[in-house]
Amino acid sequence: MLSHWPIRTKLQLGLGLLVVAVVALFGSACYGLYAYRSLVKNIAARSAELPQARRVSDHVNDLRVTISQAQQRLNFNLPDGIGSDTDALLAGMFRTQFSSLVDSLRRYKEALGAGAVDETSELSDDHHEWATLKEMDGIVAELKRRSVTSSDHAWLYDSDEINSSRGLIEELRNLSGQLPTHLEDQFEKIADDVKSRYRTAITSAWIGLGSIVIVLIISRRVFNKWFADPLQALVDGSRIVAAGNFEHRIAINARDEIGELAEAMNAMTQRFCEIRTDLDRQVTERTNQVVRSEQLASVGFLAAGVSHEINNPLASIALCSESLESRLQDLLEGADPERVEEVQVARNYLQMIQREAFRCKQITEKLLDFARRGDTLRHATDLRELAEGVIEMVQHLGQYHEKKLVLLPGPPAIAAVNAQEIKQVVLNLITNGLESLDAGGTVEVSIERDALAARIVISDNGCGMNDEVRKHLFEPFFTRRRSGQGTGLGLSITHRIVEEHRGSIEATSEGPGRGSRFVVSLPLAQPNKETHHRYQAA
Repeated sequence: MLSHWPIRTKLQLGLGLLVVAVVALFGSACYGLYAYRSLVKNIAARSAELPQARRVSDHVNDLRVTISQAQQRLNFNLPDGIGSDTDALLAGMFRTQFSSLVDSLRRYKEALGAGAVDETSELSDDHHEWATLKEMDGIVAELKRRSVTSSDHAWLYDSDEINSSRGLIEELRNLSGQLPTHLEDQFEKIADDVKSRYRTAITSAWIGLGSIVIVLIISRRVFNKWFADPLQALVDGSRIVAAGNFEHRIAINARDEIGELAEAMNAMTQRFCEIRTDLDRQVTERTNQVVRSEQLASVGFLAAGVSHEINNPLASIALCSESLESRLQDLLEGADPERVEEVQVARNYLQMIQREAFRCKQITEKLLDFARRGDTLRHATDLRELAEGVIEMVQHLGQYHEKKLVLLPGPPAIAAVNAQEIKQVVLNLITNGLESLDAGGTVEVSIERDALAARIVISDNGCGMNDEVRKHLFEPFFTRRRSGQGTGLGLSITHRIVEEHRGSIEATSEGPGRGSRFVVSLPLAQPNKETHHRYQAA
């Protein structure tokens, strides 16, 4: 079914598959690149938290050191007195370090808030950090509430206050130590996630590559089946036909444009064979016509010189035989009865001589008619009326009473002809058809016309003829009349007359016993010209 699709649709389908493959590869590559870019940005953003976490831890350690020094002064009774410079220095250091701690916590929160780039990444999970910061904010608020952050440094001499503050600072140190561990734990998780994604990406890449290779292999086979092989078959078939094998046909099992082209070339080759066969037939027919014309010309040339020389001796033979026959009649009156039979035999021979002499005279007269060429006066004649006249004359002949002669109805056909010569043509063809019939047979005459020519069609259901007879039918002295009395010049004269009228005559038959058909084509008379013309015989 797919092979019957148009080439445009096939190309669009192949292009669509190629686009899908390219888009899939591009999407896979883009996905990997964007995932890598997001991971790098998240790592870079979260990595910025580490310095801030270290600063927080450092500030907490500073507070721890300062509170430890205050406790040591108190434990070793080293105070220089309330309001001494050492106490003021410790209290100032504590306040400064506390402010730095608050500031570093603020910066850490800002870095933590800016580090959430990809919400779907493992690195974006910062709720542990925020929970720790919330606890640290509570401790910082508690320290701020205490007097340790005030300008008054009396708390340096309060053991309970120092111990309480030291405990809070230890909690801050523990919490600040947890901040980097949360991020480190996430880095460990993200490493496992990256490995998993890497394996998935590699597997997807190999699957995609395998799919593309399979698609390309299938596409190549489909391309060969849909395009390359049919085109190669078309080229090979064209070369075979061009080499002269016109019987070769291109076989392509497709209904697309290539299949239509192959069918068109097969039809063209078939048409060429038919035209070549028809041309060969026409050449053969024209060759036969040329040969026949040469034969007719030779017969006419001989007939013109021989007929006159033969007629005189034939006339003398006929006259002498007739005279001898009349004298035999006188001899029979007084002859011996025993010799009457011999005289009668001699009389029969003389009568046979007379009949054959007259037959030879008829042949020489036909030869003279055959050889006689010249200008003929042609008139616009209704061929239907002409055929009716010939049929009316032939129907009264006694020898054809048992045979049917029919003129089929039809329109009139006017042609510029010599009426007497065309009558002779029609008479020859009708009598030829009647001679081929058995009793009860039929000869049909019809008059047809088209835009260029008028046709006289004479068909019969008589003995018919084979190809050999049809080939020599219009040659002089060729006859196949069943009576054996034909001279073989009637159809030759008919052919000459038709050719002189610039027409054509064709004889066809389906075979012996299946009748014959003669078609005489003559040019139509021109209504806008003179109806009388003088033509030089061709």
